[in-house]
Amino acid sequence: MEEGKMDENEWGYHGEGNKSLVVAHAQRCVVLRFLKFPPNRKKTSEEIFQHLQNIVDFGKNVMKEFLGENYVHCGEVVQLPLEFVKQLCLKIQSERPESRCDKDLDTLSGYAMCLPNLTRLQTYRFVEHRPILCVEIKPKCGFIPFSSDVTHEMKHKVCRYCMHQHLKVATGKWRQISRYCPLDLYSGNKQRMHFALKSLLQEAQNNLKIFKNGELIYGCKDARSPVTDWSELAHHLKPFFFPSNGLASGPHCTRAVIRELVHVITRVLLSGSDKGRAGSLRVGLGPQGPRVCGASPFSRSLRCQGKNTPERSGLPKGCLLYKTLQVQMLDLLDIEGLYPLYNRVERYLEEFPEERKTLQIDGPYDEAFYQKLLDLSTEDDGTVAFALTKVQQYRVAMTAKDCSIMIALSPCLQDASSDRRPVIPSSRSRFAFSVSVLDLDLKPYESIPHQYKLDGKIVSYYSKTVCAKDNAVMSTRFKESEDCTLVLHKV
Repeated sequence: MEEGKMDENEWGYHGEGNKSLVVAHAQRCVVLRFLKFPPNRKKTSEEIFQHLQNIVDFGKNVMKEFLGENYVHCGEVVQLPLEFVKQLCLKIQSERPESRCDKDLDTLSGYAMCLPNLTRLQTYRFVEHRPILCVEIKPKCGFIPFSSDVTHEMKHKVCRYCMHQHLKVATGKWRQISRYCPLDLYSGNKQRMHFALKSLLQEAQNNLKIFKNGELIYGCKDARSPVTDWSELAHHLKPFFFPSNGLASGPHCTRAVIRELVHVITRVLLSGSDKGRAGSLRVGLGPQGPRVCGASPFSRSLRCQGKNTPERSGLPKGCLLYKTLQVQMLDLLDIEGLYPLYNRVERYLEEFPEERKTLQIDGPYDEAFYQKLLDLSTEDDGTVAFALTKVQQYRVAMTAKDCSIMIALSPCLQDASSDRRPVIPSSRSRFAFSVSVLDLDLKPYESIPHQYKLDGKIVSYYSKTVCAKDNAVMSTRFKESEDCTLVLHKV
């Protein structure tokens, strides 16, 4: 960043989450990421710098090692003129969603992270003049807990995402339950992956966004967002997938365009050979856990037809989904088995608070921190060291469960022989593409009690409402059968 040339008018609002806000440059393929805080909570400039530097170090020394350097973009911490930050904050305020305005952008420290704009192809520093399509997917947790520490039998049958949907709709977070199930996407089976992606397109929630030339054209902010319109989306996408304009408009056109999008995303998700060390973790589900979620609408519809759900075809080990799943499975004990170990670490820190730095709870996230994550033993020897290792693995696993995958697509030019980027075909065109991961901040140590309580709340609500309803339906059927009278007529 060149301090003397910072102009807030060259930057625009890009998006925000619970803890940070992002602005994008109009011409260069870069974004600035600022931290957000509640109005009454202030941090020193040094604390904010260290917080941002920890994010960079964790990405570089841990997630890049697990997922591969081509997928992870760590960025750098930059210091900006305070006047620029204040003017930028004023400029974008009106574009922020009302539900996110409970926290303010940090305008006092001047520190931010400078990162590549992942809605663009990751090969050029400046914005290209060819059209770029970007699909952002937050796939969530792709396996059902296999730990013997799980006390709720339902958790061995239904995935966390499908259970959580019912609580989110009940509390007004979302309007309706999504038909998406992460286990379908992570299955590697194309039929199940297509169903999962179409389900995300039908009910995006905060798990899917689509950008065209860096601008958001499809996504859901909250329960008040308008119902998604596939015909409008197809209008945006048609030039990408049917460039010759040989397809008439209407429902048939919409279905054809959506089908092409789903097939291309599936091919991209199954591609890749970037080397990372996640494949060497060898956590492996194997026969330990079910490969199909009992609540997946795809599975349920097949069961109604008397068919079995096709199990996972197996994800290619070089693809990003496989690596992400392996990191997620560092959650070896589930939160139920992990929480007592967290309490063991807490008791130790209460007695020896000065040891917090030695235990690397708040960093540094260096090579030594990474190496400790590779210990996959689950035999508890009663030590603080064992408990700490499992706690740190859980934090990394939760980070992988909440990351987003960015797929940038651009139609290949007529003369693409000099283009060294990977290419994926569709029915009528070919796309250069890049795949990246974002939202890789290490989950806070302090959030573990919240996760434990939330887990109990999700399972309890699902058991009381959905399971009770299913049991009532089955009971009614049996009762009806008891009241039946079979009459035999002589023929």
